[in-house]
Amino acid sequence: MDPDIPQKKPVRVTIFNQSYTLLASEDSQEVLALAHTVDDLMSSIAKQAGNIDSTRTAVLACLHLADQLRTLERDLEDLKQRVDAKSKQFSFLLDRVIDA
Repeated sequence: MDPDIPQKKPVRVTIFNQSYTLLASEDSQEVLALAHTVDDLMSSIAKQAGNIDSTRTAVLACLHLADQLRTLERDLEDLKQRVDAKSKQFSFLLDRVIDA
């Protein structure tokens, strides 16, 4: 066995009343927590949307998560731009102090 390749272990989760066995190379508790988050989201959507099937519930959950991801990506890009601008500003100020 290659020690550089993480070993995958089965993790049993339940999402929206369906059981799944996933192979996880990460901490199994993290996989369980993610599955719990998805289960909670789908249950909340189903409760709010009324009597819709599980496929529609899953699609709405995916759209919700995609929206959250896009928002975080935009926030991260904004943060990167602000850090870059501050870095340039500090570099300019440092150059002025060194040259003085």
